[in-house]
Amino acid sequence: MFIQTESTPNPLTLKFIPGVQVLESGTAFFTNPEDATISPLAMELFAIDGVTAVFLGSDFITVTKDEQSQWDILKAPLLASIMDFFVAKKPVMLSSKQEAKINSGSAGEDDSEIVKQIRELIDSRVRPAVAQDGGDIIFHGFEDGIVKLELHGSCSGCPSSTITLKNGIENMLKHYIPEIVAVEAV
Repeated sequence: MFIQTESTPNPLTLKFIPGVQVLESGTAFFTNPEDATISPLAMELFAIDGVTAVFLGSDFITVTKDEQSQWDILKAPLLASIMDFFVAKKPVMLSSKQEAKINSGSAGEDDSEIVKQIRELIDSRVRPAVAQDGGDIIFHGFEDGIVKLELHGSCSGCPSSTITLKNGIENMLKHYIPEIVAVEAV
């Protein structure tokens, strides 16, 4: 098994591409080992000193480290852990609890027309670009002209996340949906 790594715009986060499916659908983001108990893979990665967050996408994993740790020291045990995990064919998520934690971002039946448009734009234009950088974006609501979004994975805590939200996502959403006044991070 060959695992590729890619840097992300966030210097504290590294993207791992194992060449196999990680999650069947949605994403999962863990910022501590206690929340990660529903993911055996995330638990194994949190066992490595210096890991502060784990994000699981459809075909990639992003790992965030603390500021004191160095990638040249962390990378080898992370690669070994990911490779051993997939070679052993362990489940990435515990099926009984999987649905509760995975973020699908899909539209609800009772969403307003504007919310449906926002979700569609996020799913078709924003989410693929953010996934390339090892992250995800979750829609949390629309109220009084303000779109509330949450950044996950490498985008969470990234130095350029404010620029991404304001200059990229906000401008694009305002262009297509004039009712939008602003975009805020949750």
